[in-house]
Parts: sequence; C-alpha cells; structure tokens
Amino acid sequence: MNAVDLYRWMLTSRQLESALSSKNPRWFSTEGEEATIVGAFAGIREGDIAAPHYRGPFVTYLMRGADMKRLACQAFGKAGGYSKGRSVPFIGPAALGFVPWVAGDLGTSLGIATGAALALQRSGRGGVCICSFGDGTSNRGDFHESVNLAALWKLPIVYVCQNNSWAISQPARSYLPAPIVERAKGYGIPGIALDGNDAEAVHDAVTRAMARAAEGQGPTLIEARTWRKGGHWANDKTPYRTAADVPDHPCDPLELMRQRLLDRREASPVDLERMRATIAAQVDAAIEYAANQPDAGEPEFGLDEVLAQTSPA
Repeated sequence: MNAVDLYRWMLTSRQLESALSSKNPRWFSTEGEEATIVGAFAGIREGDIAAPHYRGPFVTYLMRGADMKRLACQAFGKAGGYSKGRSVPFIGPAALGFVPWVAGDLGTSLGIATGAALALQRSGRGGVCICSFGDGTSNRGDFHESVNLAALWKLPIVYVCQNNSWAISQPARSYLPAPIVERAKGYGIPGIALDGNDAEAVHDAVTRAMARAAEGQGPTLIEARTWRKGGHWANDKTPYRTAADVPDHPCDPLELMRQRLLDRREASPVDLERMRATIAAQVDAAIEYAANQPDAGEPEFGLDEVLAQTSPA
C-alpha cells in the first residue's frame, strides 16, 4: 500500500471514529493511534486472517471491504449491524476473514488468533494471521500462552502490540517493568520496537514479519509505541492524568503523514482537501443511515445466526 492510501485510511479512521465518539459516549476513541492500526493491517492479503485490537478495528474492516453503514449500525446497537447490533459494538464481519470477538474479556482474541494461525499452517495454503492488542492486554495470561505456543510450533502469525501507554486509567509505568518487546527474547523470536506514529514504518515492519512467517520461520512480536490522546472511551475526561503524564509535544500521526506527502510531492493541498471532503461525506451518510435504522430489539434475539441450520442426514 502506498503512502497516499495509508493516509486515506488513517483519515477515514479519524473522521469515522470522531463521529462515532460524538454519538456514543462509550465508544473507544482511537485518535492518535491511526498509524499503528492502519500500518499493521495495510499489507494483509486474501487468505490472511486478521484479529484487530478492540480500539480502532473499524478501519481494518473497511480495508477489507466492509460496509461503513453497517459498521455504524453495529456501533449504535442497530439491527442492521454485522451482528444485528448485538454483542460488543466493535465486532466485525467474520466472513471477511476477521477473528470475531466472542467475549468482552481482554486477551481472548489472542488465543483464537493463534488457533487460526495453526489452522492456516495445517491447511498448507500459505496464509498469515495478524493479531493486534494493547499494552494492558499484554499482561494477561493469554498473551504468554499464545506467543509461547506460536513460537514452539512456528505458527504463521505476527503479534502487534498497540502500546498507547495506558490501560484504562493506569499509566504504563505502573504495570510494565520493562519494554514489552523484551519479552520476545524469552520465546526465542524476533522482537521489534518502533515509532507507532509512523504508518510507513509500521507497515514495513509488519510486511517483513509476514514474509518471515509465511516462510515457516514463526512469529514476530512488534511493539508499536503510540499515544492515546483521549480517554479510555469517549466520555472519559481523564481526571487521573497529570501534566507529567502528557508528552510535551505529542505526535499527530495524520499530520506527520500529511506533511510527508506534501514534502515528497505525492499529493497537493488540493488533493488532500478533496480527499477529506469525500471521506466526510461518506461518514455523514453512514451516521445518518444508522440513526434511522431500528434498534436491536427483542425480536432479533433468537437462534438465527447462532446455531447452524442443518437438516438431519
């Protein structure tokens, strides 16, 4: 994926997430983390499996062909969502190659993604799984069990830690005695730490790790260091943060990429404004569509799409 497309998806994420946050006070905002999210999944191919973190997965769904209107429905608990507005609001379309969220508990997707990588390995068809998660989730037992098994069996999976320095209201210094990337040594796998605000750097690192995994050399652990600009969710005013907790000059990944495109003359200010306006119109249409859809009411809660419909042999 080229730099212009990386920026387009980052801008899509920023605008869509901003709109969702303004309508849903419990939405998990991604502002400031777009480069890690887009960069990690930009190189995914047909036949690969994606297991994105709960913070910011919508853009990864869109990158694989999801319908923005249906995603907006899901975020607002509308019947038109991918799971009819049920379950967690950030759930995505499994049919597009995504590991579904089966529980609201953190870390569960790590084990399922690792199992998906095992299935890919046994199938022999050459796919790779990309699994992203937060720094807080990295302290769950699921992380150790998953990475240890993947390293032992050389499973085709890339683990991307979206380290935004916060686990809800706890700063990283209170739960990380050492950099997350250092854990890779204990599993005998490569560990890469990089600037999570640089989408091209993230994309390049993940692409190389995917190639390594596809060659049968096993997993890689990537720690992408970024910053959660807002609170844990939209209406979290971060009363727990002090001035010392906030970087003097936090990097905006969109501004970094925008300036890079202009400096390299890969896009003009007119091009970028046209892009912004087009995305804004798409987001507005999706939000308006979802607002006019029926809620996921009691009639929707049955066995449809829960149990397979089979006929007796």
